[in-house]
Amino acid sequence: MIRIILADDHTVMRSGLKALLQQQPDFEVVGEASDGREAVSLAESLRPDVAVLDITMPNLNGIEAAHQIVARQLGAATIVLSMHSDEGYVLRALKAGARGYLLKESAEADLILAIRSVSQGKAFFSPAVSRMLVDDYVRQLREKDVTDSYELLTPREREILQLVAEGKSNKDVANMLNLSLYTVETHRSNIMEKLNLHTVPELILYAVRKGIVA
Repeated sequence: MIRIILADDHTVMRSGLKALLQQQPDFEVVGEASDGREAVSLAESLRPDVAVLDITMPNLNGIEAAHQIVARQLGAATIVLSMHSDEGYVLRALKAGARGYLLKESAEADLILAIRSVSQGKAFFSPAVSRMLVDDYVRQLREKDVTDSYELLTPREREILQLVAEGKSNKDVANMLNLSLYTVETHRSNIMEKLNLHTVPELILYAVRKGIVA
């Protein structure tokens, strides 16, 4: 069973999502919260597999709640529900440790897949968000008349970029590709340097913008 907590200050929205999730035989909604602080408290006491967090809750917003849940190592993968599709919000959510970013308008269609993805350690973004990031990236390249740094990566580095963006640890990558941990760390460092990235959230965002991960 995938154990889930839902946090949204709108009771109707929360009830609708709960009804949707309870139709899945392997989903169990174990707790509900109406604000961010309550969500963190529930995550601490119930230790769910996934926490679905509205971005604009009272007392503590969804991004800060995600940050606290991840920082306390409570074991829950977090999904942020939002009305905002611009890159700034997505990057803030990723930096907070969220594994999924879902637009409320598509929650009914995408939430089940999002929960399954993040519970497996993968990232998930609403298709509209992914398209926006890709389109915005292409527009920026054209405006600045620059070459995409992705072409500087070797085939092995591209392979590792995708695995890291999908949530794999260095050890996971080393085992999958039959490489030493040191070799993976070196490749990862080279990837960050070539792409001028500094954090894993930036790397994930880059991979989404490139269409490498959905």
